[in-house]
Amino acid sequence: MTKHLKRYFSPKSWKIKRKGIVYVTKPSPGPHRIGMALPLNVILRDVLGYAATNREVKFMLGNRDVTVDGIKRRDPKFPVGLFDVLSLNDVGEHFRVILDKKGSLALIRISKEESGLKLCKIIGKRMLKGKAQLNLYDGKNIFVEKDSYKCGDSVLVSLDSGGFGIKDHLKLANGSLIFLTGGKHIGEIGNVQDIAGARIIYKAENGDAVETLKKYAFPVGKDKPLIKLGK
Repeated sequence: MTKHLKRYFSPKSWKIKRKGIVYVTKPSPGPHRIGMALPLNVILRDVLGYAATNREVKFMLGNRDVTVDGIKRRDPKFPVGLFDVLSLNDVGEHFRVILDKKGSLALIRISKEESGLKLCKIIGKRMLKGKAQLNLYDGKNIFVEKDSYKCGDSVLVSLDSGGFGIKDHLKLANGSLIFLTGGKHIGEIGNVQDIAGARIIYKAENGDAVETLKKYAFPVGKDKPLIKLGK
């Protein structure tokens, strides 16, 4: 596997200049696939403009309190993915990674209070020693006492002090509010109308009924999103 990535061949979801400079930082192996994450180096330099060079990024990570989901990160190649929270704690700035309606990864500014919350989709589940282990889309695992969770549901977790306690449970069911993470309607929000096998029908914001794959549906709320999803 190559350690280099040419800008021209970087994922379409990355909002970066593709001409003038040959290479771009390739993210380290992590919880998110490459098309759904940006390396810290690219975020701080190309997206937010807080650094001009790789050397400045390394200095920032070594000398400032930069955290992702409440955990301090020093690796400039660390992948920051969908709904992850990036915090520059010493200056009180917080950002969340989202997908826009063009399928591009973007960062939105959020409050300090919201920086302690994150929505995570359940992609797997198994029983261990009498407890259910929830496998979340970002690589995290949480043990729960009551097995009322299903794959496809989402949980609102607390990121305070690096902990991941569950604060709310969002089921993928009729009436739930979903965010689309793939397909032609990526980045859209709608209310579930019906679920049939691998397909799902939701009511879009313009009132149209849209059919898409169930795997693209990410529950984000009931009447309104539990986290900020737009600028």
